Amino acid sequence: MAERTPLLSQADSAESGSTQAPEKHLPSLDSSIERCIGDFGWGQFLQAVLVSIAWTFDAQQTFISVFTDAQPTWHCTQLQDESCNSVSNICHLSKNSWAWDWPVDSSIVSAWELECAASFVTGLAASSFFMGCLLGGLVLSTLADTLLGRKNMLFLSCLMMSLSSLLTIFCTNIWIYSALRFVCGFFRSTIGTCALVLTTELVGRRWRGQVGIIGFFCFTIGFLSLPAIAYMNRGSPWSSLYLWTSIPALFYSILVRLFVHESPRWLLARGREDEAMATLKSIASPNHSSSSIWNFSGVPFEQKTSNTSLYSAIKILLEKRWALRRLSAVMGIGFGVGLVYYGMPLGLGNLAFNLYLSVTLNALSEIPSSLLTFLLIGKLNRRTSVLFFTLLSGVCSIMCVFKGKLWKRLQIGLELASFFSACTAFNILLIFTIEMFPTCVRNSAMSMVRQALVLGGVFCPMLIAAGRGNGLSSYGVFGLVIGSCGLLAACLPETRGRALCDTMEEEEARKG
Repeated sequence: MAERTPLLSQADSAESGSTQAPEKHLPSLDSSIERCIGDFGWGQFLQAVLVSIAWTFDAQQTFISVFTDAQPTWHCTQLQDESCNSVSNICHLSKNSWAWDWPVDSSIVSAWELECAASFVTGLAASSFFMGCLLGGLVLSTLADTLLGRKNMLFLSCLMMSLSSLLTIFCTNIWIYSALRFVCGFFRSTIGTCALVLTTELVGRRWRGQVGIIGFFCFTIGFLSLPAIAYMNRGSPWSSLYLWTSIPALFYSILVRLFVHESPRWLLARGREDEAMATLKSIASPNHSSSSIWNFSGVPFEQKTSNTSLYSAIKILLEKRWALRRLSAVMGIGFGVGLVYYGMPLGLGNLAFNLYLSVTLNALSEIPSSLLTFLLIGKLNRRTSVLFFTLLSGVCSIMCVFKGKLWKRLQIGLELASFFSACTAFNILLIFTIEMFPTCVRNSAMSMVRQALVLGGVFCPMLIAAGRGNGLSSYGVFGLVIGSCGLLAACLPETRGRALCDTMEEEEARKG
């Protein structure tokens, strides 16, 4: 979800321009490109599908540790030993009194004897991945707009993510494994953003929301494919899961390099008009092949790009008290949502339910969450909705802590309700953020909210590891944090039905 909210791309398209509108007698870049290639054709559709496939491998690497780092099940080997039973702590049992149900190398926990290690150690690999995402989002965020462009950034990200994932199969200890997971997360951080921007910049304005949906389905397919691959490889070494996910991603990287076109908008903005013309002609529909329309003279390319970088935009946000207050609130909410969004799937191994089925149900729950937001966003009050769904997620998460035969049967339902509510809250939160901040800093504010979501992901693996013996340490903390962070929405202004502002001054005037 973090970096994978394509249903928002339609809203994003409303703020894709800069704060300076072109003069009325000059054609806009949007209208000039659409005049050349049309709104949407087969060439654009194929490009959108090819680019959106990147979301599939993004989802796989995000949630792969649910299976590779899982705590394996075990059984007692000496039936006459009364100290050994299903609720015993294996760290307090002798080595010859119990054994793993599956081969030792089926999980890194059993392979490297981490069953009695501190929660910091067992959760280090997953936390390292999210730390890499956090740092990569800050370091690589501007390269797609400046030096590399959308296509090259997507190619580099997919290539390095797949290579680091492939190298993971040779790891012999948790420290090297965690380092490679950090590298994987670092380069994975820009895949969602690059794929979404590239697909929406290849089509006309009217179709941007629809092509964004392609990315959403690809992410869901990637999430759903993990339990299927893991189930087919159950009993195999944990490294086989990395092998089966990294090899296809590596081949996909080559396809991106060979067949994906660079964004014509980026090429025009960088002054590479000949390359932009070649790209537009290659994806144009036959009825737009007339040479008379291939004329970009007088189009103000420089006016269609913002000169405000992420870092200068953050400075602007920090200088205004009202903007800082809003940014702090939405980032706080994002942190709480991220803790639940990433923590719930990672913690499924702690529930008394089939791991493969529970991961599948979690992946499927993203579909109604996004559809609900897409269909009802015009009728929902933003502030009230964020409050409601974060509190509902918190309550359901806390209820997962309770023990007993009845509660064990209800746990998976409560976990799904919490996960669904967190997904919906974040979808609405991003739309809320778009509407709260003016165009000149909107993308930067969105980036900061996404980074807050990833920051929540940094902490959840260690909480999950601690919760293997005590659910209060994981699900209880998840519920309290998202519920408390959700209350920050009460400090934010309602934005439903408001027109978008372009400048800080315009937003201040409306606020006043």
